[in-house]
Amino acid sequence: MHTKFLIGIFVLLLSPLVLSDEVNPGVLRTPEARFANLQGYPFESHYIVVDGMRIHYLDEGPNDGETLFLLHGEPAWSFLFRKMIPIFTEAGYRVVVPDLVGFGKSDKYVDEAAYSYGGQVEFMRKLVERLDLNEVTFFGQDWGGLIGLRVVAETPDRFSRIVVSNTSLPGAGGLFGRFGYDVIKLYLSIMGEITLQDLQSELTFMRWAAYSQHVDDLPIGDAMTVLGGGKPRDPGYEAPFPDGRYKAGAHIMPYLVPSELPQNQQAWENVFESWDKPFLVAFTDQDPITAGGEELFMERVPSAQQVTIRGAGHFVQEDAGPELAELMIAFMQGQALPREISAGAENP
Repeated sequence: MHTKFLIGIFVLLLSPLVLSDEVNPGVLRTPEARFANLQGYPFESHYIVVDGMRIHYLDEGPNDGETLFLLHGEPAWSFLFRKMIPIFTEAGYRVVVPDLVGFGKSDKYVDEAAYSYGGQVEFMRKLVERLDLNEVTFFGQDWGGLIGLRVVAETPDRFSRIVVSNTSLPGAGGLFGRFGYDVIKLYLSIMGEITLQDLQSELTFMRWAAYSQHVDDLPIGDAMTVLGGGKPRDPGYEAPFPDGRYKAGAHIMPYLVPSELPQNQQAWENVFESWDKPFLVAFTDQDPITAGGEELFMERVPSAQQVTIRGAGHFVQEDAGPELAELMIAFMQGQALPREISAGAENP
């Protein structure tokens, strides 16, 4: 009886460790059961370990096909591209779609301080190098553009084309480059707490950053709905986040957008202001977060051409995924592009 009692105590002490999703100190991994039976996401999972973090990525289509590298933003994951991937693969393209660290099926730091803009760039650059991707067409939206454009700037010979939508690459030199982030953080602290209702009434990037930083437990589904212009989003976006412990990345990433102004300025000056390969700017007409941001790309990238996607909001992949995919195929094939296309409509 005494032995059974000791065994029972040992099992009770051990069970939290066995059942814990903490795969390393301070690192969580979402249980696979959370992703069971997701509608429209039948893709095979692939994993690569970079600097101790397991990163999930999709690798669809023929291995010898021309490669697209698609990068999601905040607070989404590779699920965001589910409407586009089949169109690319049916056209004969290989499609590589990672989950950023802290999102999707990739590992997640518990501590917000473990996340950094430069760290995300390094994870994605190493993934591109480890997979030895070449002659790549890059697409980035939201944080996907912020991170992916830096990856392109650090490995430009691997990329043959760029497509950006509803994103930015904020850069600055001089005094603002040095102190701009501190000024912005001060402004956000003065703004104080922003409620979800406040955000719904007036959606701007700064208000979104303030809200995501101060809310106790970011409601992913509600955030996707508000950021997307009020359109209800698939519950699959909540799958990676069983509870608040998994959401450190989702909380802190908006706050980090202006954290590397000098590094981004170097990317502009060293790479993009002399970029002579194809570059497509495909912003939507209903995104208050990045409205007007397309003008910077058009002004600073010599080879940039613009197509406006009408009837779509911040998450263009949701609102106009098939139309965007067809536009990108036409772009990759060197076809003449229209000045605009419409979400949910047949386009030339």
